Amino acid sequence: MSGSPSVAIVGGGASGTLAAVHLLRLARARAMPLEIMLIDQYGRHAQGQAYSTVDPRHLLNASVDKMSGLDDDPGHLLRWAHDDGIDIDGSGYLPRQAYGRYLRDLLTAAEDRPARVVRRVTATATALVQGPDVRVQLSGGGQVGADAIVLALGNRPQAPWPRVVDAGSRRYVADPWAPGALARIRDGAPVLVVGTGLTMVDVALTVTSAHPGTVVHALSRHALLPRPHPCPVPPPIPTAIPEGPLDLAELLRAVRLAVRENGGDWHAVIDGLRPRTQRLWANLSRDDQRRFLDLVARYWEVHRHRIPPATAARIGELRANGRLRVIRGRLVRATTGPEGVSARVSADGAVRRLDVGWLVNATGPGGGVAGDPFLSRLVADGVVRQDTLRLGIDADPCGRVLDAVGRPNDRVFTLGPTLRGTLYETTAIAEIRAQAAALASRLADALALAAHPR
Repeated sequence: MSGSPSVAIVGGGASGTLAAVHLLRLARARAMPLEIMLIDQYGRHAQGQAYSTVDPRHLLNASVDKMSGLDDDPGHLLRWAHDDGIDIDGSGYLPRQAYGRYLRDLLTAAEDRPARVVRRVTATATALVQGPDVRVQLSGGGQVGADAIVLALGNRPQAPWPRVVDAGSRRYVADPWAPGALARIRDGAPVLVVGTGLTMVDVALTVTSAHPGTVVHALSRHALLPRPHPCPVPPPIPTAIPEGPLDLAELLRAVRLAVRENGGDWHAVIDGLRPRTQRLWANLSRDDQRRFLDLVARYWEVHRHRIPPATAARIGELRANGRLRVIRGRLVRATTGPEGVSARVSADGAVRRLDVGWLVNATGPGGGVAGDPFLSRLVADGVVRQDTLRLGIDADPCGRVLDAVGRPNDRVFTLGPTLRGTLYETTAIAEIRAQAAALASRLADALALAAHPR
């Protein structure tokens, strides 16, 4: 395929895979040759962090009829599941490992050899070098050159925790989604999980199933757990919110009024807001966006990103049996040793000691770039800049990244969770597949123009 237009996608998870799939399908429709290099640090191409789990108890947090990977074919996942021998209907919740297989099959089916292919590269991206083409420097000294780059980096890792002494200890799990990270927690010792969101739910399901005596202590400032999906799910209800600039208080009043008018049932109101959340976020001032992050975000997250009824039932059983204990407070300090962890926890106005066998960081995606050496290097080199809220990187409405002085880069694009600062709701498949379809069209046009400038 020498001489064909080429795109390097840094990140092999759902964002990178869906970008590749939509671009390959569009290239086929236009009879355009194309080579895609899909770069993944762990070799989990088409699965990434979220869908590489091997625990069948980890279910999708949205039903099958909402999780198609194709923006123009909402029934695609359900047909795939039936072809794969899975007995499920559109309102069911697939295991995440099954969805990982789906993404892998989707990517393979989108290829059209020899004209349109994906080269799967297992390596860590370390820098970008721009010249006649754009080159991704890889760990070990290799490089991948392409006509365009897509940064599909997914959720950012947490920055190192200063409150943990000897953070390199095997008793401390800094990233529960690193390959094999939870497999060693099977000795029955108690586990302290910092965070009470979706990650904690998955960690609790895994470690309590690995040993019948394991007790999980889940710690967070608000002690809020994700709410379950109702069964059946009611249809969304539109909420009357004025267009144009908003203040946060006005927005919250409108949502509360809609919930009251719906008899106190918030599920349909929250779902009705979903198609508008990115626009509503953009209409808030920067100060109100910061206030939302400080005061409202946690409450929004537990109502917006819900868990399947079966998962909620299992979490309820664990709590009833005393195997999941939720603590409202914060971690002051933790000292790890060869046999366990001694944690000092501030809760109910007092600091107490909690001795456990394991400490797991389940506080969710990191903000900014501090925990990511590749993104930190791009910022230091001026290739990208952080958004004003420092939740990710800055880009224009076309997905082109903005450099240190705000100029859009015609050859470097991004999508998905890296855009959280500008879009906020940009982590679910529904938003990512729409971004992937739009980005594919822009990339295909740019590649065709570069190949035939006249």
